[in-house]
Amino acid sequence: MSDLGEKMNRMAAKAKEAAGKAKGDDELQGEAKADQAKSEARETAGDVKDEASGLAGKARGAFKS
Repeated sequence: MSDLGEKMNRMAAKAKEAAGKAKGDDELQGEAKADQAKSEARETAGDVKDEASGLAGKARGAFKS
């Protein structure tokens, strides 16, 4: 999923958490926090993948010279 998609997921999870707080629903708040953590992990994994891809490209370029 794109960074934008993950940011949208995180925003939805924050809204879910706020609804849980407003309703006094600890379970809903917990679900929302888990959703936020998953979204952040997916976004971080995507960042790592992008960085690794960039480094691999640089390494390939170094050996072509």
